[in-house]
Amino acid sequence: MTDYETILIFAIAAIAFTCIVLSKLYRHEYVVPEGYVALFYSNGALAEAIPVGRHVRWGRHCSIAHVDIRKTLFQVAGQEVLTADNVSVKVSAALTTQVVDAVKTAREASNYTAHIYSAVQTALRDAVAAVSMDELLGQRATISTQLLEALAPAAEATGVIIHGIEVRDIMLPGELRKAFADVLKAKQEGLAALQRARGESAALRNLLNAARLVENQPALATLRFLQTLGGANAGQTIVMNDLSAFAPMARITKKQNASRPQEGLQ
Repeated sequence: MTDYETILIFAIAAIAFTCIVLSKLYRHEYVVPEGYVALFYSNGALAEAIPVGRHVRWGRHCSIAHVDIRKTLFQVAGQEVLTADNVSVKVSAALTTQVVDAVKTAREASNYTAHIYSAVQTALRDAVAAVSMDELLGQRATISTQLLEALAPAAEATGVIIHGIEVRDIMLPGELRKAFADVLKAKQEGLAALQRARGESAALRNLLNAARLVENQPALATLRFLQTLGGANAGQTIVMNDLSAFAPMARITKKQNASRPQEGLQ
């Protein structure tokens, strides 16, 4: 082996060693999982957003931060709010958010969830203060729409969109809950009394019609009485002192018997 060949081998080895060292120092490989975006920082500066997949970046002092870009549901705890008619209620809400611009989110807000949480509390307080207690209970959907319209600009300013917001729980003071329960009870009792009155009126009408029918056809009373006797249990003995109920039927029978001989003579 000549000196030239020896020098060449050492040079190739040195170059390979240098490449390995540089690769260790400057080559960075990142894998971004599904549902996330990676923010790539170089020398402390935000350089780009890396999508899902395997990526290689070169440089010194590099790092990444994963940002969840899936839909997120979080609750806004109940807070004491005064309605327009000065009733103190505790109102909670739930909303669904999603990061759509991770770079803007990182630059505009250190904690976008806290930012949106505070905005929701303020918007919820303003919305409840503008309506009465009855409107709050009966117009939840309308208030939720108003909240969404009020919060959308603030969320978009931080790279986040709000897919939906819903007023969840409206908790009333104990005295007010009792008052509402009394009102509901009185309403149900009134409906029950109305139904009873309607039933009694129908029964009285039926009795009046029956009385008119018996008045026009007295024999119906006798037939009804005989039907009652026929439906009685066998072996019962019924003692009657007044047989006037049979008088109309007896007169009818007598007339029929009297007319039969005359029909035979004719």
